[in-house]
Amino acid sequence: MPFYDDVRAEVLRHGAIHNAFLTRFRAGEVSDDEFCDFAVQFYSFARFFPRILAAQLVNTEDEAIADELTKVLYSELGDGLVKNRHELLYRRFLRSIGVSIHEAMVTPMRTSTRAYIDGMEGLYASRNHASALGASFALENMAITMWDQLIPGLTMMRTTRYPQMDMTYFTFHRQLESEHEKAMAQAMEAVDGTGSVSQSGMTDLEKHDFRVGMNAVLDYLEGFWMGLEREPAGATQRWSRPGPRLPSEWRG
Repeated sequence: MPFYDDVRAEVLRHGAIHNAFLTRFRAGEVSDDEFCDFAVQFYSFARFFPRILAAQLVNTEDEAIADELTKVLYSELGDGLVKNRHELLYRRFLRSIGVSIHEAMVTPMRTSTRAYIDGMEGLYASRNHASALGASFALENMAITMWDQLIPGLTMMRTTRYPQMDMTYFTFHRQLESEHEKAMAQAMEAVDGTGSVSQSGMTDLEKHDFRVGMNAVLDYLEGFWMGLEREPAGATQRWSRPGPRLPSEWRG
């Protein structure tokens, strides 16, 4: 699939997965304040992603695409095992680094985090199915590169600063991503005329809209990381020790 290969290569070059914050994070060069700020802000993604996926699913006309989206959503919800629901795995991570779930839930999103979550939700729920598919394609295909930067940094910080850290959420996602990529590849086959369901292929306009959605969600994600990079938490906020905690001014 030439179009598939082209857009996948475009995803893998984007600043959403090649930026200053991820470079520092991979090397373990973030302060405790920055680390806990990351943990709390990223929780917004873990919390709201199933809702975002569901919005895309109910707005998808193509049944072959809906089948693949259902697989991804079912995975997010634990593949039928409640204890494996991804947001619960993330809660274990938060508790293991000393952040309570209540504190994480009442902490306001940064402007850049809110833009990412709202932007992603708008794209996934769009009735322009090509742009919605492009957004979903982008996130599933950038994910392995993202996890491969986050996990080394987390491992280093667990060794040096957070020995009780539970990394299951991150390592579990890394193991799953090849299946998510496969699901998106099959969805692409359905709309690009190479699968067994549809032989019509994407029109030039649909390919354009697909790229618009793809780059839009990646731009939002890059903005999320750059929000953490440009406004480090340690500059204005402090986490008490032992065990990082949300500052009092962030609590409800």
